Amino acid sequence: MRNGTPTIAAATLALAFAVAPAALDAQSCWSRAENPADRPSPLDSAMVTMGGDMVKVCYGAPSARGRTLVGNDEFHPFGAPWRTGANEATSIQLSFAATVGGAELDAGSYSFYTVPGEMSWEVHFNSAVERWGIPINDGVMANNVSAGTGMASASDHTERMSFSFENASDDAATLVLRWEGYQVAFPVERR
Repeated sequence: MRNGTPTIAAATLALAFAVAPAALDAQSCWSRAENPADRPSPLDSAMVTMGGDMVKVCYGAPSARGRTLVGNDEFHPFGAPWRTGANEATSIQLSFAATVGGAELDAGSYSFYTVPGEMSWEVHFNSAVERWGIPINDGVMANNVSAGTGMASASDHTERMSFSFENASDDAATLVLRWEGYQVAFPVERR
């Protein structure tokens, strides 16, 4: 600083820190499709900023189309792993260390899948991010890094699966999955 005026280097450094969260916001969702908008289950995402840091979930959003899928032995039976979306594996991007549904995760990107139950859903986080969502076999499970739980409750019918972040603060938020007649809440907390 000269005569109370910041130097160009100091101003540049301050600008870099000011735009860092925006750069994280610009991270896109990985997709195998050349045009992800032209498919039956569109690519979607949910994002929240907690204390200036970003959490983003990327997923393919399937539609129920009048079917009962969760708890149905033909589609998504209780107690069996489900990719929790369509097409590519659902993923989460964390710009800080956090717990998600009690699962401890370092900053970074992870794919995840769930194991639905009537009252709670297990969530398994995996280090193989850019992969197709199925099968969830021993090879996929070998890359699991942490697991947690979300509480399930009955809700109004949701035709197209969605994720959203609710009740956000600087240190916490709730990641909510809505699908068919279920609402599953996964607490997200800064570590």
